[in-house]
Amino acid sequence: MTDRDIPKPVPVSVITGFLGAGKTTLLNQLLKDPLLSDSIVIVNEFGEIGLDHLFIETRDDGMILMASGCLCCTIRGDLVDTLDDLMRKRDTDKISEFQRVVIETTGLADPAPILQSLLSHPYLAARYALDGVVTLVDAVNGASTLDNHMEAVKQVAVADRIVLTKCDLAADTSALKKRLQALNPAAPILDAVKGEATASALIGTGPFDLTSKNPDVTHWLNAEAYHEHDHDHHHDHHHHHHDGPEGQHSHDVNRHDVHIRAFCLATNDAIPSSAFEMFLSLLRSAHGEKLLRMKGIVKLAETPDRPIILHGVQHVFHPPIALSAWPDEDHRTRLVFITKDLEQSFVEGLWNAFLGRPGIDTPDRSAMLDNPLSLRRE
Repeated sequence: MTDRDIPKPVPVSVITGFLGAGKTTLLNQLLKDPLLSDSIVIVNEFGEIGLDHLFIETRDDGMILMASGCLCCTIRGDLVDTLDDLMRKRDTDKISEFQRVVIETTGLADPAPILQSLLSHPYLAARYALDGVVTLVDAVNGASTLDNHMEAVKQVAVADRIVLTKCDLAADTSALKKRLQALNPAAPILDAVKGEATASALIGTGPFDLTSKNPDVTHWLNAEAYHEHDHDHHHDHHHHHHDGPEGQHSHDVNRHDVHIRAFCLATNDAIPSSAFEMFLSLLRSAHGEKLLRMKGIVKLAETPDRPIILHGVQHVFHPPIALSAWPDEDHRTRLVFITKDLEQSFVEGLWNAFLGRPGIDTPDRSAMLDNPLSLRRE
């Protein structure tokens, strides 16, 4: 089989957000846009989705044809099985050739397993490409939801776009926006009431359709957003989070947020592929469960003019995507991390060790290679 015979991966957009955030309302609006025609919409529980006015024909295969040209189906047993079944029906002409998949999660969903399914399954990773995570946050109840539900915090942390809903019902959204920016500095916050949550703003946010466009890696990574965040985070960490007598924070606000770290590592140096692979391998084996999301562009010493793009969730990483050239004038390696209970200083120390840089509290590289378990910090 030649490269021409290999079908282009189908982009997958994930829409998540806590209960009552307005996912169905947003999805109804997006499906009216021609950008989502010839799409598949996957929902967790079909009975809870209010798309009735878009349905025009019920089919025998468990899917429903919509006026928008999309097909809607429910997750039958497992997301992997559903995606596998859809692609095999597409390949055998049992359903029309869809151009995109949109997955709407349940409000209580931890997004990590969904993203892992797209990245780790050998067949799905070859046939589908994660093209962005959209997280909805209710402006009225968002702060209390973040206080009380770690799932909501994770949903915000892994997002490529954050949609703030019900802003017209909230007296002031400035504090909530600041909190969302601290959790995920790189994700733009869009106001649904103002009409900012359009299909063009939310769909196609990843640089994965490399055959038809120049990947906007700078936009995707938004690495510059982390510089201001680092300053604010350290200031807040040292001055606003005081522990009480029993090790608990003296106030209830943002108690989940202190577990989340968002940061970017960058270097102009070309990195030997063996050193980079060991860095990733040791980080995943020791702290994979704490990597909520990682994405980046890497300059390898062997191919400095042809960078690779990678992205992963926890232990699972998509096979690297090799670019034919740098997409812009910035030729640095940039790695974006969203972590839970994993400090930037530790990841940076590990990074410096494999770059051969001296640093404070930098792990000993030879010791790490002899004993990877020494990387664990509880």
